[in-house]
Amino acid sequence: MRLLSWRSVMVLCLSAVLTLALVACGGGETSAPAKAAQAFARAMSGQDVAAASDLTTSPSQAAETLGETFAGMHARTVDAQVLDTVEYSDGTASFVLRTRWSWPDDREFTTKTNGSIRRLESGWRVQWDPALLNTGMPVGGRLQLIRTDATPAPTVRSASGKAFMQMQPVNEIMINPAATRNLQRSVNALAAALKPIAPLITAKVINDKIADANGGQTLAVTLRDPDMKVLAADPERIAGVTVVKTGMLVMSDRRISTPLATGLTNYWQAVRDATAGWQVQQAAPGEAPQRLAGEQGRPGPDIMTTVNQQEQLALGDAAVEVAQPATIMSFDAKSGAILGMAQNSAAGDKRILADVAYPAGSTLDPVFDAIDKNAKTKDAATGQMQHLGLGLTFAVPGVAAPEGEPSGSIQAASFRPQNFTATMLNMGALGVAVARSLDGGSDSVAPYLIKGSPTKVTGGKLGAMNDQTVRRIAAAMATTARSGDASDISGAPGLRALVGTNGPEGPGWFVGISGGKVLVVYCEDARSGTAALQVAQKYYRLT
Repeated sequence: MRLLSWRSVMVLCLSAVLTLALVACGGGETSAPAKAAQAFARAMSGQDVAAASDLTTSPSQAAETLGETFAGMHARTVDAQVLDTVEYSDGTASFVLRTRWSWPDDREFTTKTNGSIRRLESGWRVQWDPALLNTGMPVGGRLQLIRTDATPAPTVRSASGKAFMQMQPVNEIMINPAATRNLQRSVNALAAALKPIAPLITAKVINDKIADANGGQTLAVTLRDPDMKVLAADPERIAGVTVVKTGMLVMSDRRISTPLATGLTNYWQAVRDATAGWQVQQAAPGEAPQRLAGEQGRPGPDIMTTVNQQEQLALGDAAVEVAQPATIMSFDAKSGAILGMAQNSAAGDKRILADVAYPAGSTLDPVFDAIDKNAKTKDAATGQMQHLGLGLTFAVPGVAAPEGEPSGSIQAASFRPQNFTATMLNMGALGVAVARSLDGGSDSVAPYLIKGSPTKVTGGKLGAMNDQTVRRIAAAMATTARSGDASDISGAPGLRALVGTNGPEGPGWFVGISGGKVLVVYCEDARSGTAALQVAQKYYRLT
C-alpha cells in the first residue's frame, strides 16, 4: 500500500473541512429551510395550532402537544424567533428557536431550544419533537402555567378580630350521569346518604341540578370534613359519584348564614388574586410536574370587617320569624358600619340584595313631608334628600354588587312618594343620618363593611344635614314608635321608627333607631308591613 505524504494528507483534510463548512453555512436567512423555520416561529407567535402543526413532519402529534401547551399556558403573547439556521448536504438543516411567553404584571418565561428541518416531497418541514417547546420534554409532555397561593390564606375577621370566615378543607360531592347505568338509582342513593347532614338535598333537588347542568357532571353538595363522618353511606361507593377534596372560604361559625358572604368572598378572592404567585411547569404522563420558572405568592392581609358575630346570630334568628321573604340589616348609628345582614330562605331564593332598589311606598312619607316644609326649591329638596342618604348609589366593598338595578332618583320635593325606590343601604344611611343628628353630628356618612375600604358614592353627595328637616323626621319617627304602627314593639328603648308598605302586596319596610343601632327590615308579598314589624320585634327581643 502506498503511503501519502504528510503534505498530501493535510491538503485533503483542509479540502474536506472547507467543503463541510461551505455546505453547513449554505443555509442563509433567505434559504428554504430558514423560511420553513421562520414560518413555524410565526405560527407559534400567533398561537396558531393548525398552522404550526401543519409545518411539521407529524401534524397530528404536534397539534396535540401545541394545543395542550397553548391552552395550559394561556399567555397574553408568545414571541418565537429563529436565531440561527444551518443547512447540511444530506437534505436536513438545524435551527435554534427562542420562545418568550409573556403574561400581565411583567411575568415572562423564555426557552432556547434546538430543532431540525427535513426536506420532504411536500417541502421543508420542521422535524416534530416536543423538545422544541422545552429541552428534554418527553412525548406526551406539555407546558402549563399555574397560580401559587401563599399559606395560610387570609382570614375574614369580625369587628372583634375573631375569625368570621376562613379557608377550610371541603368535599365537593359530584355526580356524573354518564358514569352510571341507572341514574335515578344513583340519585336516590346519594340523597339517602346525604340525609343525616343535608336533608334539603333531596333526589328532586339533585335531579334539578343535573337538569341545570344539561346532563353533565353536577355538584350535588359541598361538605366540610366533619360532615363526611355522619353520612349514612360512603358517597364514592355509589355509581357515578365522586368526592373532590378542595379548599373553600366558609363561615367559622356554622350557625351563621348571611348574604354578606357572597360579597366578602368576592373581596377575599380579589385579595388572593392580587397576591397570587405563578409557576411554569413541564407536565408529562406518569411524572410529577417539573417547575421551570415562577415566583411564590406572598401572604395576603386578613380582611377586617365591621360585622358583629353575636349581632349576626340575632339577625339570623329574627329573619326566620316569618315565612314570606324577609331580609334584615343593622348598622352602627354613629359610624354607619354594617353590623350584620340576614335573610330567610324565601328572600334568598328571590336574590334580595342590600344594594338593589325596591319601592319605598309610604315608608318615607314623613321624610318627604319634612323636606317639603323646609325646602323651597327643587335643588334644595334634592340636596336635602341626598344628604340623608336617599337617591344615592352606594358601592360598598364586600357587599355583592347589584345587577344593573338603579337606586331612586330625585325629581322634586313633592313628587309622588309611591314612585320612589330605595335600597336597604339607602334606608340604613337615612337612619344613621337621623341618629347622628340627634347625637350632635352635622354630616351624614356612607355605610361600610370592610375597614379601610371606603364606600363609593354616586348619583349625588352626602353632606351637612338640614337641622330643621332632621328634627321633623325624628319627631315623626318618635310618634310612630310611641303611638303609631310601631307602638306594639317592646324591648327597644327610645325607639324611633319608620314603617310603611307599597300597597297590599308590599313590599313592607321597617327602619328603627334604638340602642345605638339602626335596624332595617325589608319584606315582600301580602301583609309585608306586618311581617316587617314581626321580624323587628323578634330582633329586639333577642338583643
